[in-house]
Amino acid sequence: MTDSKPNTLVSEEEIHKRVDEISRQINSDFEGKGTLVLVGVLKGAFIFLADLSRKLTIPHSIEFIAVSSYGTQGADSGAVRLLMDVREDLVGRHVLVVEDILDTGHTLDYLTTLLKARNPASLSTCVLVRKTDRVQVNVHIDYLGFDIPDVWVVGYGLDFAEKHRTLPYIGVVKSDSD
Repeated sequence: MTDSKPNTLVSEEEIHKRVDEISRQINSDFEGKGTLVLVGVLKGAFIFLADLSRKLTIPHSIEFIAVSSYGTQGADSGAVRLLMDVREDLVGRHVLVVEDILDTGHTLDYLTTLLKARNPASLSTCVLVRKTDRVQVNVHIDYLGFDIPDVWVVGYGLDFAEKHRTLPYIGVVKSDSD
């Protein structure tokens, strides 16, 4: 992959508009239900989670969880490993998993199975981008930012080898052979 500036796939303005829309829906859906626990999946979801949480008007708290699902050469092996767990007890709580990308679906499937076993009052999912052509596991998404093609994307939390993560837009990284 090259270090050149990624081509814009989803602009900063489109992202902010969609985050506004999603936050309004979450505010409506969870109004009067107590404190919503937002569980951000590290590292990729941190920018999306920060922007989303600042738009919420309902009571909420933030937790983080970290998993590893990629094997060698950036290929998704399907195996998911928990690297860091939430610290808050989720029993009887409304929980929203905030994820940067749904690629094959293995990671979100693992997380929803793991968190459902902790007996939350409800468990919902919010995903910034979904690669529809790569999904292997049918995972329900309650709040979706964007469907995108099967390209390597960076920015707005997404990275390639820790590069381009803090771009304000979602861009496509070209390979050196392109």
